[in-house]
Amino acid sequence: MGDAQDAGPFFHGTTAELQVGELLSAGFRSNYRPEVVMNHIYFTARLDGAGLAAELAVELADGHGAPHVYAVEPTGPFEDDPNVTDKKLPGNPTRSYRSAHPLKVVREVADWTRLTPEARQMWRGRLATLLADDRAEIVN
Repeated sequence: MGDAQDAGPFFHGTTAELQVGELLSAGFRSNYRPEVVMNHIYFTARLDGAGLAAELAVELADGHGAPHVYAVEPTGPFEDDPNVTDKKLPGNPTRSYRSAHPLKVVREVADWTRLTPEARQMWRGRLATLLADDRAEIVN
């Protein structure tokens, strides 16, 4: 399992409509920096963290699509996500990971916490700030 020691379960938030057994893989453009093609697929052991990622994916798609959270299984080694661990938060309190190997969809999860209208507005502001900052980078 690489450097990560978490046994899961693991979740991935997205706007994609997926079926059980499908694979999520790297090689697509970043939601945050569309000029960057991602070398990894990202996931978390926190259900509501995946829910937040799904909600943010909708915001980044200008409100198009619906948020989906899937329980996933890594198909290969994975590591702590360096975009949030140590660089921004000591350790890995968000239990966020990434892998160069695909994630297999186990099931869709419905019981995750949705953003309130106030929280959605706050995240819109955070995303606008992030997207406007040319110095913001993704550890790819």
